[in-house]
Amino acid sequence: MLETLKYLMGSPGPSGFGSKSTAEQVTQNSDLRSLTAIITGGTSGIGAETARVLAKRGARVVLPARNLKGAEDTKARILSEFPDADVMVMPLDLSSLTSVSNFVSHFHSLRLPLNLLINNAGKFPHEHLMSEDGVEMTFATNYLGHFLLTKLLMKTMIETAEKTGVQGRIVNVSSSIHAWFSGDAISYLASISRNNISDYDATRAYALSKLANVFHTTQLARTLQEMGANVTVNCVHPGIVRTRLTREREGFLTG
Repeated sequence: MLETLKYLMGSPGPSGFGSKSTAEQVTQNSDLRSLTAIITGGTSGIGAETARVLAKRGARVVLPARNLKGAEDTKARILSEFPDADVMVMPLDLSSLTSVSNFVSHFHSLRLPLNLLINNAGKFPHEHLMSEDGVEMTFATNYLGHFLLTKLLMKTMIETAEKTGVQGRIVNVSSSIHAWFSGDAISYLASISRNNISDYDATRAYALSKLANVFHTTQLARTLQEMGANVTVNCVHPGIVRTRLTREREGFLTG
């Protein structure tokens, strides 16, 4: 507990970095020109800063997005700062299993390697919504879409790691709110995946989706280890990540 508090206060951990370290500091001595990264939710916040810094270090960055205009705007901002950056925008609606499958088919048709998969996109609708597949929207977007995306891209990631000798990395962005969920997850998911629900709790639905992210990460780590794959998976809480926007706000508040 003490070590966690020290980390959150900014004290560096074993890696030499802490919660106040920026993406630019962490990647300062990194040359990522041989890497390809897919980042969901790359049009704002953590995703946008991650895309910007990876592009700065030379990685090919793929931005899947439901809002293509937002993704093109992000791409334009990156290129205005780094004209030689390799940024690709591709359509993807994570709440739709068909859209996820179509995205992966499109990506595979490009014959590109895949080193990094950052499952960052998240949704927190306050009203009860259903996906086209008949699943509650928060769960469909935050977990189910990312689960399928990861599953369909796994073979490419493993093959890329084998061919290049560079370890692949999957990052699932969860939330400490996952601990707020209690009860029977399966029964609760079934209850909120009905059109006539009257007592929808958006926060509990969000907590369930983030708990599923944690379970997914744990099981995937075990599976990858058993396979002997040169691909690792991690789960992070976004509250410990500082983006450039966070720093700008801090400057505004203290300046």
